[in-house]
Amino acid sequence: MLDVVSVVPNSQTYTLIEVAGEGSHLHKKHGVYLDRVGVATLTENYEDRLTEIFAGEFQNLRLLALDPYDVALAKIERNIDRDREDVKFLARAALFDLRILEERYFKELRPVLGNPAREDLTLRLWIEMVKETRSQK
Repeated sequence: MLDVVSVVPNSQTYTLIEVAGEGSHLHKKHGVYLDRVGVATLTENYEDRLTEIFAGEFQNLRLLALDPYDVALAKIERNIDRDREDVKFLARAALFDLRILEERYFKELRPVLGNPAREDLTLRLWIEMVKETRSQK
């Protein structure tokens, strides 16, 4: 499954999900599908850090990926078990600097959050979680 945050109007996103979503021909043939992200608050300057993946492979499609810090921070409000596991994975798989995560949170995300005090706590817990995971190696 690939989560999709669309930069095109919603009607085009829904068409894309119909063509490439769960149960589509793409999914049945290749076992991969697109899943539209329902709610995610993205950092202020995430567009500046997008990385094109599979550049030049498709004639009419560009796929861009968020950087690991923006992926993690997009999950902070929901903070379910899967999100915490994703953050731990990102911290292991990428050169994940917790200072950058914290700086980006306070500078680019916290000002637009609905309940920043709760997310401050979540961030502190995530940082401790990552540190603990790293110390177990």
